[in-house]
Amino acid sequence: MNILGTSLRVCVDDLEGAIGVYERLTGAEALRFRRGGVAVAAVGCFFLMSGPERELSILRKITATIAVTDVDEALDDLRSVGADIIAGPVPTPIGRNLVARHPDGTVFEYVDRKAG
Repeated sequence: MNILGTSLRVCVDDLEGAIGVYERLTGAEALRFRRGGVAVAAVGCFFLMSGPERELSILRKITATIAVTDVDEALDDLRSVGADIIAGPVPTPIGRNLVARHPDGTVFEYVDRKAG
């Protein structure tokens, strides 16, 4: 698997206020989208998330988002090391993703930018 980068997930109460802080710190402009009832802003290597606690509590269980060149390749590698595939692969607005629990119990989201 070819890992391209990692994004950290940050749950915030005030998304608009947080966006300004993270844009200034990273020098990057926020890309906004929704994931269910959660508003998300991708700013540099951060995913800022705000929304209903019932949805955020699920998203908080994912340690980080890992960008890869190909989710299918990541799926094969994850299975080969004994990871539990929790969800996916599924199409997203920007590519495909899957969520996996590593053998040590850590949960990560893997994403690519390929059309589903």
